[in-house]
Amino acid sequence: MRAIQIHEHGGPEILKIRELPDPEPGPGEVRIRVHAVGINHLDIWTRKGLSGVKLPLPIILGSDAVGVIDKVGPGVLHWQPGAPVAVYPAVSCGQCEACVRGLDNRCPRYAVLGFRRDGGYADYLVVPAGNLLPKPEHLNWEETAALPLVFLTAWHMLVTLARVRPGEDVLVVAAGSGVGSAAVQIAKFFGCRVFATAGSEEKRRKARELGADMVYDHYTPGWGQQVLHDVGKKGVDVVFEHVGQAVWPEITRCLGWHGRLVTCGSTSGPNVNLNIQVLFGKQWSIFGAYMGTRGEMLDIWRLVQKKIFHPVLDRVFPLEQAAEAHRYIENRQQFGKVVLQVRSDGA
Repeated sequence: MRAIQIHEHGGPEILKIRELPDPEPGPGEVRIRVHAVGINHLDIWTRKGLSGVKLPLPIILGSDAVGVIDKVGPGVLHWQPGAPVAVYPAVSCGQCEACVRGLDNRCPRYAVLGFRRDGGYADYLVVPAGNLLPKPEHLNWEETAALPLVFLTAWHMLVTLARVRPGEDVLVVAAGSGVGSAAVQIAKFFGCRVFATAGSEEKRRKARELGADMVYDHYTPGWGQQVLHDVGKKGVDVVFEHVGQAVWPEITRCLGWHGRLVTCGSTSGPNVNLNIQVLFGKQWSIFGAYMGTRGEMLDIWRLVQKKIFHPVLDRVFPLEQAAEAHRYIENRQQFGKVVLQVRSDGA
């Protein structure tokens, strides 16, 4: 099979097609003929390497694979070859206390596809049958590949951790990202007023079209003070962020009393300044989020199938242009998701 497998960390130029043996499904597993795979910032961090984190190499990138079941392993009961599917983008042991409690993203062996286990930048992908989701009939392959990881992460952040409630004010930082565009939809679904940021006028326009009530330029110094003014001086109830160091002075400025801050990323840097007196004085809650659970994915998928949540697809590149697609994302050109097309024949 064709696959983009990295053997070392580096720039986009290391993303080259290799010929590898077709993987075979073991007991309880299925093999998927991949049609499309979404690109996430996790792919870029994995390609570059993370400071202090030893990643398994070589590895095939890609968490959000969609395609058709090609082969089933022994013991698979509920899926047959030919079924169109999407993939829950992580694997856990299924036996530890966390897994038994349905908290699989806390499993010590939790492995995100394309990060700790081979992913979908390839013609074929093998995953446990329990990771499969039926492809929504109203979406094409590329649209479906734009959904799983970002909606799972955003749902876990806003619904499970921050516990958003109708009527609350939610600030979504960088609404033009995949996870940010998912967060805007989720917050609006729960009846919240959404304040969002984006880095260009075109992205701000799209954020408003997506449902954001007010949108700010996060490159304008002091934008947090404007949010605080517009929300009525009380501050927002929830801050949703995944940018890190560059935005913390402003997001902590506009987080209100008893506010909840939830974060899942650090693209601008990991080190932030936090006034502990303000933290306990205003009784803030701060949550770190990592993906989500299979149960959460099922809740999201029902809403996708009912056309309540929809993918925000910016651009599709062929698998052979993965390096160009990574550069496009690193240059912050996209609004929503960028996807790699693996098969173009529709078969």
